[in-house]
Amino acid sequence: MTLSVCMAAPANAVPVLELKPAVHHTTDSQHLVTQNAPFIARSADPWVIQADDGSYYFIASVPEFDRIELRHAATIQALGQAQPKIIWHKHESGPMSIDIWAPELHKIDGRWYIYYAASDKDLRFHNRMFVLGLNGDDPMAGEWQELGRLKTAHDAFSLDATSFQVGEQRYFIWAQQDEAKNYNTGLVIAKMVSPTQASAQETIITEPLLDWERLGFKVNEGAAVLIKNGKVFVTYSASATDDRYAMGLLWADQTANLLDPKSWHKAPIPVFSSNPALKRFGPGHNSFVLAEDGKTELMFYHARNYLELQGTPLTDGNRHSYYRAISWSADGMPQFDNQLSDAQTLAK
Repeated sequence: MTLSVCMAAPANAVPVLELKPAVHHTTDSQHLVTQNAPFIARSADPWVIQADDGSYYFIASVPEFDRIELRHAATIQALGQAQPKIIWHKHESGPMSIDIWAPELHKIDGRWYIYYAASDKDLRFHNRMFVLGLNGDDPMAGEWQELGRLKTAHDAFSLDATSFQVGEQRYFIWAQQDEAKNYNTGLVIAKMVSPTQASAQETIITEPLLDWERLGFKVNEGAAVLIKNGKVFVTYSASATDDRYAMGLLWADQTANLLDPKSWHKAPIPVFSSNPALKRFGPGHNSFVLAEDGKTELMFYHARNYLELQGTPLTDGNRHSYYRAISWSADGMPQFDNQLSDAQTLAK
C-alpha cells in the first residue's frame, strides 16, 4: 500500500494520508453467501477480551442503556449462546442514572476493571466516564465495586474510554468534546496514572474535520487499539449513529512519542462503512481480539441490517454485534475488506 501526504489537511489537524487500496485476488471464499447474520442481536459497542486461560468475555451496550451485562465462554462461537449476567444497574438519580454506554472490560496489573459512560437523567447528554473494579478473580462471580469517575484534566462531555499498553507505559484514549464546543467529540490520549486517573497532559489525536466525519453529528469516538508490525493502529467511528456511521483509521510508530500529535497519521476516507448489498448499515464502534488460533485478528463491530430507522438512532435498539477477520497488506497495514461479508473474511 502506497502512502502520500494530502496537503489539503486542515491546519492543526492530524496529517491526512492517501491510501491506495490493496489489490484483492478472487478466491472461492468471495462467492460465499454475503448476507451477514448477527452474532449477538441488540448489542451495540461490542467489546471482546481474551482471558489468561484462553476463554473470552463479551460486553456491550444494551438497548435500554440501563445496565451492564457480561458474557463468558470458552470459545468465540460459544459467546453467542452464553447467558448474559447483569453485573451492575443504573442509579435512580444522579450522574449514573441514564445512558449507560459502551462498557469495556480490561485486566490491568492483575485486577479487572470496567470503563463505561453515563449521564444524569436531569442533565441529559452530560456524559462522563466511570469505573467499576472487581473484588475477586472471576468477573462473572466476583463483586463489582463503583470506583467513581475516570479522572481527566478537563471536565467535558466524554465517553468511550479504552486502555492499552506499549512497552512499560499504559495509556488511555477516550472521546471528548473540545473546550470551544466546536464539535461533539474528538479523540484524546493521555498516560495512565492509575486505573482510575489519566495524566494531566492530554493530546488530541483526531478531530472530526473531514466531511465524512461530520454527517449528522461532528464525532470521532469509539477508539479501539491494535498493536502490530511496529505500529499502534487506532480505529474510531464517526458521524451520526445511523447508516452514515463509519470507521476511520489512525496510526503511529510504536516507538514514537504518542503524546505528540505529529506522530499520528490519519486515513482520509472510511476504512469500513455501510454496504447495502451485504445488508450492513452504520457499522462501527469495534474491538479487536485474537481468535483461538492465536494469530487471526478478529474485529467485532455493531451494525443494523436495514436502512430505515425505527424511531431515532438512540431509540432504535437493533444494532447487532457481528465479527469478521481482518487481513494485512504487504506493507503491514490492516485491511478491512469493506466489499466482503463477514463469512468471506473468515474463510480467506
